[in-house]
Amino acid sequence: MRPIDTTEETSTQLVRRARKIDRVLGETYPDAKAELDFDNPFECLVVTVLSAQTTDKRVNAVRPTLFAAYPDPASMAAADRAHLEQIVGPLGFFRAKTESLLKLSAALVEKYDGQVPARLDDLVTLPGVGRKTANVVLGNAFDVPGITVDTHFGRLARRLGFTDETDPVKVEHAVGALFPKRDWTMLSHHLIWHGRRRCHAKKPACGACPVARWCPSYGTGPTDPVEAEKLVRTEGPN
Repeated sequence: MRPIDTTEETSTQLVRRARKIDRVLGETYPDAKAELDFDNPFECLVVTVLSAQTTDKRVNAVRPTLFAAYPDPASMAAADRAHLEQIVGPLGFFRAKTESLLKLSAALVEKYDGQVPARLDDLVTLPGVGRKTANVVLGNAFDVPGITVDTHFGRLARRLGFTDETDPVKVEHAVGALFPKRDWTMLSHHLIWHGRRRCHAKKPACGACPVARWCPSYGTGPTDPVEAEKLVRTEGPN
């Protein structure tokens, strides 16, 4: 198998190829979803902020203790800083993350009556919340379509030839233009799951990739099926 040549691909052909890839990834990962645990929009917002530069598994491990102590914005805004730092300590950058949680919770209390807003323009005004975090919350807590451009999504969008952009906002808009808005949230899950399980940054499992025939970057990693299969993870990295 050779990598597909997309040098003369028309915009219509790109849309068809991109949507085919998404359909196949959806069939490959039928259980794809957010891998952070949460029970409500506030928890979704907080765990997403905490997930920066650490793993979802570590965030999920501290989540029960965190929300048992501070279940809502009012209680978290009034939290003892030292106690909050102790809880989030295992996640790294605990001082900065504690500061973000305190400011974030205070802003929710002061500006939104303790409720997480369901609009992107409002979410990005909150301390520590950018478009990526806002789209995670919108898509997963409010069922409002959003594209989450994390490192996996950006890498795969470029590898698959969806866009050459590197700026996350430009990637979001370029890829979003290829898909119906209703598909944005699940598209994000599909690409992120694929990036965590097969299309790794340094050594993708090209020979065990379900969308290899439509990928212009095929051959970046091992193409031998047996060798590639050894690289496949059954779940995201810890």
